[in-house]
Amino acid sequence: MDELSKSLGYRYYRETCFDREQLIEGRRPTIEPTTHTRNFPEKERLKMVLPELDSDLWHLLEQRRSRRKYQNTPIKEEELTALLWAAQGVTAEAGPFLLRTSPSAGALHPLETYVIANRVSGVEKGLYHLEVASFSLEKLSSGNLAAQVARVAIHQQFIERAAVVVVFSALFRRNFAKYGDRGMRYICMDAGHACENLLLAAEALGLAACPVAAFFDDEMNELIGIDGEEEGVLYLAAIGKPEHKTP
Repeated sequence: MDELSKSLGYRYYRETCFDREQLIEGRRPTIEPTTHTRNFPEKERLKMVLPELDSDLWHLLEQRRSRRKYQNTPIKEEELTALLWAAQGVTAEAGPFLLRTSPSAGALHPLETYVIANRVSGVEKGLYHLEVASFSLEKLSSGNLAAQVARVAIHQQFIERAAVVVVFSALFRRNFAKYGDRGMRYICMDAGHACENLLLAAEALGLAACPVAAFFDDEMNELIGIDGEEEGVLYLAAIGKPEHKTP
């Protein structure tokens, strides 16, 4: 792995991976918590009043919540397509770079997107990879992986009930080659940008979604079929039909 494995950014990634032994032993530093919000009571305040905003975007931002209860019914193939386009759809080209719906430092887009399809109409159950340039799903394996992904995600059972789980990984070298250690910050930002787009798209489609960052890293990498060295999973999102309409 040459200098990549020695970089501070990469070592941060590896040192913060979860494994079962660590979780059982509770190995983590004891850090005193702080307040949930910060304020400066002695300073003058300008009270902000939100204007009437006539746009779907503002409504989606207001309504977005992490939702973990899903119906046992499929989502549509076109809904999955819309979700993936919102997260990583190509919107323009600039030389060799494919510009997307979400921003990325240097337009490098180190994220790769995988789909664990459990209940999607017209899509066979299995593991898929999003090939961004052609906007196609490449089938990597067939079969129901719902129980496996829930087990690897620290036994969060709501993930097993999801119609689809979107998995974001990072190809570290794609970013680190330009930005070095600071590249890890940018990779994490990319994951946040892409996942938030996905969550807002789910809200727009009337679907329920929940982001997930708690999982056993090496087990999740193995499940997806990546090495955990050049490429590693960073973030998941479970999506399905809502069990009931939230007011």
